[in-house]
Order: sequence, then C-alpha cells, then structure tokens
Amino acid sequence: MPSLVLPKPDKSLGTLELSAPRDLCIEPSVFPRTIYAAAHVVVDPLIDNDPWIDVSIDWDQTIAFRQYLWDQGLGVAEAMDTAQRGMGLDWDASRELIRRSLDAAKASDGLIACGAGTDHLLPCPDLTLTQVIHAYEEQCETVERYGGRIILMASRALTACAQGTEDYAAVYNSILGQVSDPVIIHWLGDMFDPQLKGYWGSTDIDQAMETCLSILKANSAKIDGIKISLLSKEKEILMRQRLPEKIKMYTGDDFNFPELILGDEMGYSHALLGIFDAIAGLAAAALTALGKDDEQTYNDLLNPTVPLSRHIFKSPTKFYKTGVVFLSYLNGFQDNFTMLGGQESARSTLHLAELIRHANRAGALLNPELAASRAKTVFASRGIVS
Repeated sequence: MPSLVLPKPDKSLGTLELSAPRDLCIEPSVFPRTIYAAAHVVVDPLIDNDPWIDVSIDWDQTIAFRQYLWDQGLGVAEAMDTAQRGMGLDWDASRELIRRSLDAAKASDGLIACGAGTDHLLPCPDLTLTQVIHAYEEQCETVERYGGRIILMASRALTACAQGTEDYAAVYNSILGQVSDPVIIHWLGDMFDPQLKGYWGSTDIDQAMETCLSILKANSAKIDGIKISLLSKEKEILMRQRLPEKIKMYTGDDFNFPELILGDEMGYSHALLGIFDAIAGLAAAALTALGKDDEQTYNDLLNPTVPLSRHIFKSPTKFYKTGVVFLSYLNGFQDNFTMLGGQESARSTLHLAELIRHANRAGALLNPELAASRAKTVFASRGIVS
C-alpha cells in the first residue's frame, strides 16, 4: 500500500500508510430505510471566467457522480446545500442542474428529490410574505414541471422578513396547499447557514419545533417527511416521536447518523445526508447489513465513519462542502479539486491532512494509490513535499 507525508499541528511531518479498501456487499433491494445522499457539483476549471463569481459546472462529471450514487442504491437529494446552494450555486444553475439530474434519474430509474427555495430573492426586511410565496411558487413549479419531487428548503428571505410564527405558517400553508405530490420539508440549522438563525420564528429550538410540528400536522397529506439538520440527536428523536403518522423523519445529523438510522424500540430515522456523498459505498453496504438484521456489520461499517464526518462538518460547518469535494477528488470521481466560489480554499492544509487520516481509518479511500498520488499534488501546492 502507498504512503503519504502529512503535516501535523506542530508543523512537523509524519508518514501515513494507506489501507486497502473494504470489500463491500451491496444489495439495494434489502435496504430497510429510504436513503438520500445530498450530492455535490463538479466544477469545470478550464472555462475562462471569474471563478469567485461565475458558475461553471462540468455537467458530465456532475451527472456521472449521481449515476454512481444510484448504482449504490442511494437516492439523490439534488440542488441542496451540499451542491453549494446559496454558497456559489445560484437559482439559474440550480434549475439546469435539476433538469439534467431528473432526466438522468428517469433514464436510470433512480430515486431523486430536488431542492426548491427562494434563493433568487434577495433577503431583506422590506420583503413581503407575498413575494416570498411567489418565489417558492416559481421554484416548486419548476421542479414539478420537470417531473421531480420537491424538497422544500428553508428560506433566508422568509427569515429576514417574518415577524413571527404566524408568518411561517402562512407561507408554508400556502405552498403546501398548491404542491401536487407530498414534499420533504427541510429544517436547516444556523450552524449550516447562519442566515437561518431563528427559523420558524424563534431562536429557542423547542419553541421552533412546536411551530414546525403544527405546520406539519395541518398539512400532513402533502408531506412525505421532514429532514432536520440540527446536529442534536436528542432534538431529532424528540421530534421523530411526535410526528404525525406516515410522515418520515429524515436525519440530517452528520454527527450521529448511525444510531439515528438504526433506531430503537420507539422508532428510527430515514436519511438525507451530505456525508453519504463522501461514503456512499460504505453507507450502502451498511444498509444492506441492516436489511439482513446484521447490526454488527452495520455498526462495523458506519461507526468508523463518524469521526470522519464530524471532522468534515466541524465548525464553521457551512464549509463542510470543501471536505466532501476533496474526498471526491481523491476517490477519482472528478479530475480536479476546484469548487464554486473558490471554496477549495475554505479549509486549512491541516484540516485536509486530518481528513485523509480519518478517511483512511474509515475505509473511505476507494483507490489508495490514486488517493496518494492526488493528495501529494494538493499538498505540494501548499508547500508539503513527500
């Protein structure tokens, strides 16, 4: 197996011997949970543009990665925050991404749901609820026109102009009354997006949960499930136990996902996770084991990925996409480590080095020789020469 020279916090260097990848048994037909991976986009670095401003997507590699996720038996959560929605991916590019991904999903019979929000509306206190509703309507209509299922994303614009819980109810009741098929509600915590602080009309999570639950109960026929990304297993379990019948809980907890998906005698969570972009094969093999009532193998596969996920999603959590894309590059799913808005620079050299250590322990490096070669190139550009 190849080795890598990686930096340490004291500025010394250490050698890491890479491990062989695990042999994985994947049988999507036995998955006992509905699983979506929130997928990233691949940038085309050879377009002459302003890379901090312009959106330049390599469509072939972006769609090929979604095909890989479907081949593992996972669903694709499209045009979400993992795809840098609101952090480099604008609505125009999101719309094209949704169209292309839905076309590919139909050809592959792949599970997919697509983010619809209000990100083409500039957040400000002067907005009206009518403007927010119209923005949601435009994006929801687009997803449905292309034949997709909606993930109703949290709205920065609504956060900026809402005066209280009743404004959230008014907007959600209006949109949910119009959609054709049941949607997935997305409650994204402010650790992922600081502009969503106080969502549902309160900075107190328990009060916010009460408002959210009341909206879910009032519109239960139009809701497939809710994804919450609060990084609190206690809050997720509490809310899961109070959901109306037939509404699924999709965990968005990238810190505690193995135990939340496994569940207990009181219930379990399905999943819509950014980390499953980075560990799709391991996740699929773990779900296969769970479907065969083999909890030991399930835990053996997923538990070692938790330190990797916690590292990738460490504060400031909004920069987790850098780690996801770096691992995609190391694993050969794209031929460059470039991101929208130049966000390949959003994590430090030490952060990337520690990510490789965690990925190696978790068995998340699919081709150690390729990973070593590509990592050496990245670290050489940052002054670390093997």
